[in-house]
Amino acid sequence: MRLVDDWRAVLRRAWSIRLALLAALLSGLEVLLPFLDGAIAIPHGVFAALAALTSAAAFYARLVAQKGLSDADQ
Repeated sequence: MRLVDDWRAVLRRAWSIRLALLAALLSGLEVLLPFLDGAIAIPHGVFAALAALTSAAAFYARLVAQKGLSDADQ
């Protein structure tokens, strides 16, 4: 495996990375929800559904050329 030359810039600015991190956070919230024991009135599965949608958005963002990150912009 070989990293892209500007991997630091990709980590800082790529929407696919941001969305993937958000999906991970939402997945973690879904796991923690039972421990809140009804303190928050959010039905089970809501965070999982949001995480799935966010993951799909991250997949899409990975395929789209993002301004300032692709070789075509330089």
